[in-house]
Amino acid sequence: MKFKPKTKLRILVLLNQTLMPPDKLEDGVEIEKQPWRTEYDVISTLKSMEHEVLPVGLYSDLSVINKAREEHKPHIAFNLLEDFDGQALYDQHIVSYLELIKQPYTGCNPRGLTLAHDKALTKKILSYHRIAVPGFAVFPMGQKVARPRKLKFPLLVKSVVEEGSVGISQASVVNDETKLAERVEFIHRQTNGHAIAEQYIEGREIYISVIGNRKLQTYTPWELAITNLPEGSLNIATGRLKWHPTYQKKVGLVTKPADLPAELTRHVERLSKRIYRHLSLSGYARLDYRLSNDGIFYLLEANPNPQIAKNEDFADSAAHCGLSYPQLLQKILTLGVSYSEWSDPGLLSSSL
Repeated sequence: MKFKPKTKLRILVLLNQTLMPPDKLEDGVEIEKQPWRTEYDVISTLKSMEHEVLPVGLYSDLSVINKAREEHKPHIAFNLLEDFDGQALYDQHIVSYLELIKQPYTGCNPRGLTLAHDKALTKKILSYHRIAVPGFAVFPMGQKVARPRKLKFPLLVKSVVEEGSVGISQASVVNDETKLAERVEFIHRQTNGHAIAEQYIEGREIYISVIGNRKLQTYTPWELAITNLPEGSLNIATGRLKWHPTYQKKVGLVTKPADLPAELTRHVERLSKRIYRHLSLSGYARLDYRLSNDGIFYLLEANPNPQIAKNEDFADSAAHCGLSYPQLLQKILTLGVSYSEWSDPGLLSSSL
């Protein structure tokens, strides 16, 4: 039985113009290999729910939004943008623009996006609140690589701001000064941005999906596991592991409900809500942890507006709690319609 919401909405779906999906899939198309997979899943599902949906492709021209608003008069914009004008950090400014023109939207607010995008700033904020994060140091472009004495090897080197495991490979984990300098230089060159080196922690990769504005809910803890890890390789989510289905099959990538003791599950759910509020997040987010061998959850990254394609971690985690994919999208819409700056959890963080 299809899920049909009581209220039909006019929805602008904001997406990168290079990721505009087809109206329907042709025979033989493997959707899991398509770059527009998320866009197709969201748009086709919203249409199946009988919402009035207008996909709007953007690259570097904001007037496209205004033109679509004038023609469509949307109740809400479903925000799937992860960059603007080719810059990953500019997505937060698109949301600021939506707020300036008083257009309701889905997902995270500008302040939460700004804080979460900067991995170093995120760790500083959480360290202040005595939340466990790996030790780290930032290596700016154009400066000599000088490791602080307290930062011990092994270290994992990655971009300060890029998401989706950009620049992360098995070579990202380094064990000496020479390899550290080489990898930092690689990140500078590949991303044209600063690098961060953080303590590499042996353990399990655990994801927690959080949804809500003021009242927060977590879904089933999810785990990324590699069942056929090549000898000598480390259990890390590399770019190749995240985005190449053929390689995923080769190494036996499995994402599944995390088998955790009830007490540990309750702990990480409470911890995730604290982190969500400290970082002023709203809408929905996925928090990525390393569960160390001695039972400590280290927050690696906070990901507002995470991947929400069908059969991906966030949607699977929600489904495990009984929420179908259409129901999940409807919940995201409802949170967007009801959000206002006065309900921003960041305004309440001083009392937490």
